[in-house]
Amino acid sequence: MAEKRTIAHLDMDAFYASVELRRRPELKGKPVVVCGSGPRAVVTTASYEARKLAGIHSAMPAAVARRRLPDAIYLQPDFAAYREASGQVMDILRANAETVEVVGLDEAYLDLSDLFAPKATMRRIAAEIREDIGLTCSVGISENRLLAKITSELGKPAGLVVLSRGEALERFAASPPGLVPGIGPKTAVKLERMGIRTLADLRAHDPVALERAFGPRMGHWLPARARFEDQTPIEPVRETKSQSTEVTFDVDVADPTEMERHVTSLAEELCRRLRSRDLAGRTIGIKVRLDDWTNVTRSQTLDDPTNDPATVTPLALDLLRSYAPPRPVRLLGVRVAGFANNAGEPKPPKAQMQLDTAA
Repeated sequence: MAEKRTIAHLDMDAFYASVELRRRPELKGKPVVVCGSGPRAVVTTASYEARKLAGIHSAMPAAVARRRLPDAIYLQPDFAAYREASGQVMDILRANAETVEVVGLDEAYLDLSDLFAPKATMRRIAAEIREDIGLTCSVGISENRLLAKITSELGKPAGLVVLSRGEALERFAASPPGLVPGIGPKTAVKLERMGIRTLADLRAHDPVALERAFGPRMGHWLPARARFEDQTPIEPVRETKSQSTEVTFDVDVADPTEMERHVTSLAEELCRRLRSRDLAGRTIGIKVRLDDWTNVTRSQTLDDPTNDPATVTPLALDLLRSYAPPRPVRLLGVRVAGFANNAGEPKPPKAQMQLDTAA
């Protein structure tokens, strides 16, 4: 039997909007939406007032948000300010708990298994964040990271909820499978076609039928998730696998010269970031999203790691020219992976070309 753990998930409440409200208190109580201004911009976050009034949510097209709520206050994102606030929050977490895994600017997991009073610890952390930084957070505490994440949603905003696995099995029995992180809309539709409409249905379904429909690995994984089983550890240091930069165009780009100009700019910016973090990688790649939403990637792996734009830029351009996008392009990106400081990663015996296409 696996050792019982106590895991907390901390999620900052409407983080980007809350940072904006902190420096512009006159906007408190008003519908605020943080998003870009281009025709393809998406909502970064929205205040709870905007969510309640018009259902504005993260990743919604900004144009849709503006149609739904034209009188809201729309602000351009300021990621430098968000990173600064995030650093202050994570410093508080690390000062109060030994094992903290940061998974984004606005969320983290904490392993509290060795603490005598985990709930009191999280209350203290939430109070320090509120008093020292002027922001609020929601906290879920449970037996694993899957349940901790689900539980943190129950008390939003500014709540703290503790839920055991047994309580969750009863509480969410009638909930749809999509409640569980990792079960996306397409999978939920396929499950519904099989007559599986609730988590209780999924737990009770014939495992052989699930494996036949989804394959052995996912067929086993789905009912385990429905039972809220998760042994994923909390890892204080998450290894950097790759770094990338990309741009989404307001208007699709069809001119090859213009595409190359953007790839050059992206490669130079990426190399600047790599050098600032003392990272160098052997795999150079590009990402292309066509106007029909087809995603295509191309990559080439070198003998030696690099963060030199004089090396990265020509390779990225060669990959773009080799692919020669057959349709106008909606998005372009440049990526470097295979970092030299990734322990245990062997060098290839010679340079090799890797071609990957995802539709």
